[in-house]
Amino acid sequence: MADQYVRNPVGTAPPKLPVLRWDEPPEGPVLVLLDQTRLPVDEVELVCTDVPVLVRAIRTLAVRGAPLLGIAGAYGVALAAARGYDVEEATELLENARPTAVNLGYGVRLAAAAYRAAVDAGAGAEEAAAAVLASARELHRADAEASRRMAGHGLRLLGELLPGGGHRILTHCNSGALVSGGEGTAFAVALAAHRAGELRRLWVDETRPLLQGARLTAYEASRNGMPYSLLTDNAAGSLFIAGEVDAVLIGADRIAADGSVANKVGSYPLAVLAKYHHVPFIVVAPTTTVDLGTPDGASIEVEQRPGSEVTEVTSPQVGVSGAEAGGGVSVAPLGTQAYNPAFDVTPPDLVTAVVTEEGVLSPVTRAGIAELCARSAR
Repeated sequence: MADQYVRNPVGTAPPKLPVLRWDEPPEGPVLVLLDQTRLPVDEVELVCTDVPVLVRAIRTLAVRGAPLLGIAGAYGVALAAARGYDVEEATELLENARPTAVNLGYGVRLAAAAYRAAVDAGAGAEEAAAAVLASARELHRADAEASRRMAGHGLRLLGELLPGGGHRILTHCNSGALVSGGEGTAFAVALAAHRAGELRRLWVDETRPLLQGARLTAYEASRNGMPYSLLTDNAAGSLFIAGEVDAVLIGADRIAADGSVANKVGSYPLAVLAKYHHVPFIVVAPTTTVDLGTPDGASIEVEQRPGSEVTEVTSPQVGVSGAEAGGGVSVAPLGTQAYNPAFDVTPPDLVTAVVTEEGVLSPVTRAGIAELCARSAR
């Protein structure tokens, strides 16, 4: 089961809640998540006491974003081990919670391997659970460090590509602290530019149909005092033709071996616009988002979301249960069929550069992607 605690309505400027944390109350270990379906109206914590609750939180996007999903998955395995549940069953449930974000499976497998290694070495249940938790905490720490390094690499790249400063950056979906153990991926680069006095404007796509840009990126930009403007997704073209975009920065949910990038649907049209208008299109993601086992973009499984997300509008105040069940205000005739892919895939020839914690890859090639992964494994 799960409990929710409403903390601070946005606008009272409280200290920011952790996006994800492990807690050990007297009732037993729990994984506590900031429920992203309730932002920006309320900061609400969702307490997961077992893996099925965490899986539901993942599927309903209470917790989301590729790097954070990997961390959540690892802690989910730790939760199963600490609570005495079937770890193998928990591993399978978590791995299959969402198909596109490769980090989820990576984090789950990493934690499960730590559990099996401990058991094989003769550890008891408590020792094995401790080993899994240590593995999850290390992944959490490593992702925060990767975020810091990506921000540095990305800021330097912007300086090289746009030496005049005063960057006007367009971003899509959410790629900040809400998706990461640190300050994020693409958003972290924009934040670094802001702190360096180099950010003139952050253009924030609404990111329909679930408005991750409007609800989450604008929330983070406001929290950090960044100059930002919100736009509907279909207004991006007018910004390009007016010469108001210097660079596009997005995150990624999976990068295939050939450099194809799966990200929130709407990213590919931005890449096409950027190419036509000679604007750099930059993908920022940790090497854990690269999947050498996926040979190309056509091999990426794209998650199809419920049609109700398109045909209905749901208030953020409804929370996870409402988001899963629908129950919003209809904006289309009853019985309307909806096409609702969660992601689209951008081919590598439209990507100016991929920024990882290991450095910048440009041009984006299969050999370069392999080298980045080899460097990360050292």
